[in-house]
Order: sequence, then C-alpha cells, then structure tokens
Amino acid sequence: MYSYTMAQWLFFFYFYCFFGWCFESSYVSLKERRLVNRGFMRGPFLPLYGSGAVMMLVVSMPFQHNLVLTYIAGCIGATALEYVTGVVMEALFKVRYWDYSNQKFNFQGQICLSSTLAWGGLTILMTRVVHKPVEGLALAIPAGALSAVTFVLTIYIVADFTLSFKAAIDLRDILVKMEAAKEELERVQKRLDVIIALSNEEWEAKKQERSLKAEELAAGIEERLGSLKEKIQNEVSLYPDGIKEEIQELRMKYRISVERRIQLGALRNYKQMFKGNPSMASRRFKDALQELKDAAEERRKK
Repeated sequence: MYSYTMAQWLFFFYFYCFFGWCFESSYVSLKERRLVNRGFMRGPFLPLYGSGAVMMLVVSMPFQHNLVLTYIAGCIGATALEYVTGVVMEALFKVRYWDYSNQKFNFQGQICLSSTLAWGGLTILMTRVVHKPVEGLALAIPAGALSAVTFVLTIYIVADFTLSFKAAIDLRDILVKMEAAKEELERVQKRLDVIIALSNEEWEAKKQERSLKAEELAAGIEERLGSLKEKIQNEVSLYPDGIKEEIQELRMKYRISVERRIQLGALRNYKQMFKGNPSMASRRFKDALQELKDAAEERRKK
C-alpha cells in the first residue's frame, strides 16, 4: 500500500502534470509540424494527467499484486475521471477541449472505448514501471526541500490556473454574445421575408438559411433591404408608414448586430488557447467558435 505525505502526493501530481504536458505537446507538435503549447493552462502543466496519475495510484492500491484487476480498475477510474472532467468543463465553458465524436463506441463524445482500454494499459505501465523511479526521487528529496518546492509550484500553478480559467470564461461569454447577435440577425431576416411576402415555395427554400453563417445572413439581409428600398420607391402606396418605420427599425437592429459581432470577434486574441487546444469544439456555438478560430489563424499568419 502507498503511504505518502501530503507534500509527496503534491509532488507526484505536479510531476505527472508536467510529464503529461511534455507527452501531449510533443505528440501534437509532431502532428501539426509546429511547436504547440498543449493544454488548458499557459504553463507546462496538464492537470488532467496529474489527476489521472494520482487516481491510478489510488484505485490500484487494493490490486497491486493482481495485473488483471489493476487493468480493470484503471479503465473504470480513468474513464470516470475523463467523463466527469469533460462534462464539467463543457457545462462551465460551453466548449469541449477534447471530442471523441468521430471515434467508434463513444459516449456523448466525452469518452470512447479505445480511450478506456488505453487508460487500463497506462495504469499498468504507470504503477509497474513509471512510478517506481518517480517514487524513488520523491523519497530521496529531504522533507523540508520537498515542501518548499511543492509550495512554490502550488502558488505558480494556482495563479496560472486562475488566469486560464478567467480566459476560458471570457471566451464563453463572447461565444454566448456572438450567438445572440446571430439570432438577432435571423429574426431580422425572417421579419423582412414576411414583409416582402414570399411565396410558400420561396419560404420553404429560405428556411434552410437558418443554418447559414453570420456573414451569409448579413449578405441576405442586405439583399432584402435593397429589394425593399426599391419596391418602396416604385410602389409607395403598397407600403404604409408603419411598415416603412418597421423596416427602418429592422435596418438599425441589423447594423447593431453586425457591429456587435465584429467588436466581439476583435475583442481579444485567443490564438494561444486555440493553438494549445486544436480539437476544441462546441455543439451550440459551433459557428461563433469557428469564426474566432479563423480570426486567430489569420492573426497568426500575419
């Protein structure tokens, strides 16, 4: 059975956070063919790996001499941790930092069978091979020095996590506001279609435009406003003053919504966050997130 002090447990957590960052950053950098600072935090730490390593040590405690049970415990424990972490992060930030939707036998895109099986293998590798020299290192460091090191690391990691958490919350708020601006554009477009009095066939065709991007919606609204302006000029008697005033109001709402999206998109550069999390995805805010990603990529190229 493992018997460690609090400072030693913290040392293991921070060590595996750093080890996980080295592994993921190297893998993604080779895959992307460019240097990538992988992860949620800005510094060289991935808390999911640290949490996963500590969890593997804890769940394997009762089964240290049984390879099969160690494997099963690792599969269950790590998968549960990955699922809970993914669900909580998506609920908080409205985006996914990993997504298994394209993998077979996945559940809600948060976990998948291949990942679960890999976690079991990693638990055996972790407990039987990797942890032994790490444990030896922790036990060889004097208690006072270890406490000082973990104290400094705790201050640094808490500060880094706080800044990263705030950036993720800011991104969430921007996505929510960008989506609200797009929904306003959709309402403006729908009302303009009613005013133009489209035929039933045209209306069915236009329904498909609800899946358009904000830029395409704006182009469609510009076209409708131009068409209405021409009709009002040519057929003044067909449009009472109330309708003309409503058109002016819709034009103002349209301009405000477009300007709001432009301002939100330029409000902050999320290049580092997107670069470190290339698989970041969002079901509800897919278009807004992609718009910010494209803007960040353009800034990176410049």
